[in-house]
Amino acid sequence: MGKKGTPHRKWSKEEKLRFIRLHLDEHISITEIERKYGVGHSLVSAWVKRYLEDGEEALEPKNGNPYAALHTSKSLSEVDRLRLIIAKQEVEIARLKKGYWVEGAGASKEYVTGKGKTTKSSRN
Repeated sequence: MGKKGTPHRKWSKEEKLRFIRLHLDEHISITEIERKYGVGHSLVSAWVKRYLEDGEEALEPKNGNPYAALHTSKSLSEVDRLRLIIAKQEVEIARLKKGYWVEGAGASKEYVTGKGKTTKSSRN
């Protein structure tokens, strides 16, 4: 496990594939890979699982906020667009369950409760 305050190691797609192939093709245990190369046991397990389920594309680094497409002209695939809509609806449902909703956007955003009280966003 890394020391407190040290940055996380970023692994390239090629490095991930190397460890996956060591495990799947050469039958080296994940524990041995962890000991020999210093890669976390759960990390390699997650990479192997994603690789088996979705192939090499699942190993691509996912940088940035996937929801940034809401406010940009970024084009999304149909599946990603539908996932984004579902995520937005889940957030809205959670707000309504708590008894408030949002009116406006940006700096003029207000949180309105069911009792008619209004509070401005705390971000300025």
